[in-house]
Order: sequence, then C-alpha cells, then structure tokens
Amino acid sequence: QVQLVESGGGLVQAGGPLRLSCAASRSISSVNAMGWYRQPLGKQRELVATMTSYGSTNYANSVKGRFTITRDNAKNTVSLQMNSLKPEDTAVYYCSYRNLATLYDYWGQGTQVTVSS
Repeated sequence: QVQLVESGGGLVQAGGPLRLSCAASRSISSVNAMGWYRQPLGKQRELVATMTSYGSTNYANSVKGRFTITRDNAKNTVSLQMNSLKPEDTAVYYCSYRNLATLYDYWGQGTQVTVSS
C-alpha cells in the first residue's frame, strides 16, 4: 500500500502562482510514475503532469509552459509548480502513484484549487 498526502491547494487570482506538493508513505517499486491529475466539477478526471522515477515527464497540452513537475525520489515526493493560472485550471487536484511494473494506481484524497477571474 502507498498513502499519498497532498498539500498546497487554495484560492488564487488568475495569473498567479500556486504550488502543490505530495508525499508518498513509501515507494513499492523502483519503476514508478508520480504526478497529478485534476477533475473539474462535473467533468472527468484528466492528466495534468507525471514524472517517472527515471525522469521522463508528460504534460497535458493545456498546461505546457505554465506548470512544472518535479520530484525527489529519495523522499518519495512530487511537486507541481503552477504559474499563470487560469480560471479553467479550477479543479480538485489528485496526486497519483503508479507502479509501472503492475500498472496499479494509488491516489491521494485531492486538494481543491480555485482560480478566480
């Protein structure tokens, strides 16, 4: 089992920055991906950004150039620096951990990000 604890959500004005952080209780696979998904109200959960344990990143087109994902493998943490936020970035953001050996996903409880116009 992997428990994920997110922090850093909140209310921010459009154009402002916000940083999300997530800590995993442990890593159960040396080959894994940690990252962020989001779910706007009434919509499906969607990819924001992920980074594998070997450094490969994947970003949603809508956040490229504005969001940056980083991780610390030794501490089992992942962060998402969000800049130039837009109202359409408003959503519940979920931290994820994927065991790439089994493709099993673990999820955090989610943190609300609200961008006011």
